This record gives sequence, structure tokens and C-alpha cells, in this order.
Amino acid sequence: MRHSSAPRSPFRNRHAGFTLVELLVVITIIGILIALLLPAVQSAREAARRLQCSNHLKQLGLAMLMHEQQHGYFPTGGWGYYWFGDADRGFGLRQPGGWIYNILPYIEQDALHALPGDNDPATVTDTQKERAKELAMTPLTLLNCPSRRRAQLYPVPSSFLANNVANTNRAARNDYAVNQGHHNFGTYAGPSDLEGGDSGTFVNRSKATGISYALSQVTMADVRDGSSNVLMLGEKGLDPNVYYDGSRSDDNRGMYQGEDHDIGRWTSAAPRQDTPSYDARHIFGSAHSGASNYTFCDGSVRTISYSIDAAVFQVLGHRSSGEAIDASQF
Repeated sequence: MRHSSAPRSPFRNRHAGFTLVELLVVITIIGILIALLLPAVQSAREAARRLQCSNHLKQLGLAMLMHEQQHGYFPTGGWGYYWFGDADRGFGLRQPGGWIYNILPYIEQDALHALPGDNDPATVTDTQKERAKELAMTPLTLLNCPSRRRAQLYPVPSSFLANNVANTNRAARNDYAVNQGHHNFGTYAGPSDLEGGDSGTFVNRSKATGISYALSQVTMADVRDGSSNVLMLGEKGLDPNVYYDGSRSDDNRGMYQGEDHDIGRWTSAAPRQDTPSYDARHIFGSAHSGASNYTFCDGSVRTISYSIDAAVFQVLGHRSSGEAIDASQF
């Protein structure tokens, strides 16, 4: 009996799979897709960080307004950079701490605000100094821009020189600053003792034009240019080379101290993006590209381009310049 069989296919013995060339093509395509998608992913992440930064400024601005409503004035700028907050000395001119310390109760940080108290407003005790040191070493996420750096402890290069804080070589940092005015008065260490601070004669800021500075008690009525036309808070400019080491005088101490360019800036120059080796110690700015974020005295948060006219930006720092500013100018 004859058996017939179909002819064998010439392809039946070929092994299924990719050739080397096909594999390289696939890898190349995947690489191209990743290269195309990566900028979009990075852009989306930066957009989220910008939004978070704006939310921080919104919450801080609301806290400033709550302080103004309760006490009748915006948070005082305190006594200078040799003084930190003292829980026993109220919220007025006898308070040596600056705006960040004074808004702590309005950002749900009552315990932190009470920390440096020792029930003795007339004396700087060792207990107070140790508690103030603990305060200085307490970071808050709300005070840091996510595009720049984390809320953590950073070096204090030569440890604190302060009148009411025990020495420490690490402290929390802030990325937001209060508007101290339209021209730079410089900074001040403050009085040598409590008696000098209570006298109110250690510094003259009578011509200051901002919202918070040494011995300030600025009311909403003082903001005569209109609350929607005057800056209250903004992102402070920094040199990226010194984000972490505390080697520059505008970012070398702590955020709960009195007036200093660590916690306050002026609008005497236009803002700019953080630039390596650029001395930004007096200006506003940020790590964001194109623009930085600000809270105005009405509580609104707006983005201002780095290309804003310097004269226009200067006016935004003056609470009573008498000059009308069109929002389209920034």
C-alpha cells in the first residue's frame, strides 16, 4: 500500500523570535519614546510643584491676614537677627521674633509657638535658650518651595550668635520672605538686651514702606495703595550653589528670628530666577523658570514674570506710593 505525504514546508523548522536587527530597532523606538515623554513628565512634575508652592503662599497669606484681623496689624518684624521668638512677650513691639514666628498659631502650630516660653518675659533664662534652640531646629514643609529644597535641617556654619537661643550648628530654613519695602534699608542685629528692645529706640524704621520689618505694626488701613496692589509675601531669591550649606548671609541662620534678609526681602530690584554665583540676598525670586509666586495683601496669590519692569515691581513693594499699577503690567 502506497503512502503519500505532503511536501514539507521550507519554513516549518524556522525558530520563532526576534532577530538582532529587529531587537535593536525595538530598543531604538523605545528610547525615542522615552526621550519624547521625559520632558513632558518633568514639565508635569514642575507644574505640580509650582501649584504646591502657590498653595503654601496662600496658606501663609491667610495666616498673615488672620493675625491682622485678631491683633489689628500684620505680624511685626521683631528686633533683628540676634533675636528669636519669645512666647512670653506677646505679638506686639515687645516681641523679638519675626513674621514666621508670629503666624505659628495661625498655621496650626500653637505648640511650636509656645515652645520657647518659660513664663518669665523679663529674663532670658537657660531654659528659654534651650527651648528656642529646639524651635530653631524644627522645619515646616509649609515654609519650603518643593522646586528648591526639602523641609529639613541645614548647616549653620559658625553656630548661632543670638541673645535668646542656645548655640546650634543646624537650623530650619525658609524659602518665602515678607515684603519689607520698596527700597533696601539693610538689616539689623537688634538690641543687646531685653531692656534695649523694650525701649524701642534701637532702630528707626519710620520710613520703611513694606508690610513687616523691625518694630513694625502695619495695619490694613496703612496699605493705602490697595490690598490687591501691594505685595505681602513672595519667594526669596537664592544662589543654587548655597541652597544647602548656609554660607551666604541671606540664608545662614534660622526662620524664627527677627528682621533679616533670611526672612524678608525688598522690591528695590526686579525678581529673577535662582542663578549660580549670583548674589540674590536682597531680592525676590525662585527656583521656578519664567516667573515666581507672590501673595498680595488681599490674600490672592499671583505669578509675576521675571521680565516685569523693575520700576513697576518696586512700586508693588510700597504700601502707600500713590501710584496706580495695572495688573496687566505684571
